[in-house]
Amino acid sequence: MSKAQTMGSQSFINNWSTYLACCKLKVVYLIMFTALVGMLLSVDGLPPLSNMFWGLIGIGMAAAAGAALNHVIDEEIDQRMERTKGRPVATGELEPRNVVIFAVSLAVLSSLILYVFVNTLTMMLTMASMIGYAVIYTMFLKRSTPQNIVIGGAAGAAPPVLGWTSITGELHSEALLLFLIIFVWTPPHFWALAIKREKEYAKAKVPMLPVTHGIALTKLHIVLYTILLLVVTLMPFVVFMSGTVYLAGAIVLGAGFAYYAWKLYSTEGDEFAMKTFGYSIFYLTALFGFLLLDHYVRIIIRTYFMS
Repeated sequence: MSKAQTMGSQSFINNWSTYLACCKLKVVYLIMFTALVGMLLSVDGLPPLSNMFWGLIGIGMAAAAGAALNHVIDEEIDQRMERTKGRPVATGELEPRNVVIFAVSLAVLSSLILYVFVNTLTMMLTMASMIGYAVIYTMFLKRSTPQNIVIGGAAGAAPPVLGWTSITGELHSEALLLFLIIFVWTPPHFWALAIKREKEYAKAKVPMLPVTHGIALTKLHIVLYTILLLVVTLMPFVVFMSGTVYLAGAIVLGAGFAYYAWKLYSTEGDEFAMKTFGYSIFYLTALFGFLLLDHYVRIIIRTYFMS
């Protein structure tokens, strides 16, 4: 090993926690949770543990790689925004070149893990999702259209599909329904944050909807997308994918989301923006939790009371 390579390795060891900060671990955890739900919903009972373990590792590593690339691509934008100016690449704590090497290494290792231990379909879809977020969304959509988060939301909606295919090896309409839920959830979730950070996005010249069309119209869009979300979240019950346990949870959680969306819309300024944003994260986690609870309650009923 050359002196330069030795110094590079030592630098990574010394800064490993800083590299982890580039991975947006809170987002990765949510991605892995929704992927896990997709895995568990794909079969009756417990999926193969090997597929679950390696699938989650591979999906999580790909998500972390995409997040790290996002730090590099958005370096200038991050430096202009209060929310992101402390990120390691934006502050100069990490060299962009080193973070790219780190991200590509994660992506390659993720691909190998998914290809060898899971299946080719999941590997291909995971890489497509990572490229969709790190390249198509971050490099192009984010900088060119106020509908960036709507179109780019497809990458963030993929994890439950990836979880499903990691167990079954095939796409299924129920997995695509999970994708649709997250796809419709993403705009009201992110636009609430964008309202709070409207001045920062304007300063960074990012054409988020509040910047290009105003906060009032963005609030209306949040209400409309929330209504659409409530309709979409009833579909698992309508198509017999889930039962009454999920239905009750979806209705109660949806009513909460509708409340926050309406308060945000009807109140001047951004007072309810972060409250809506925070609730949206709780909402998605709890909604997928109800999907799981309903799934296993129905299995227990079929096994012990209807056999």
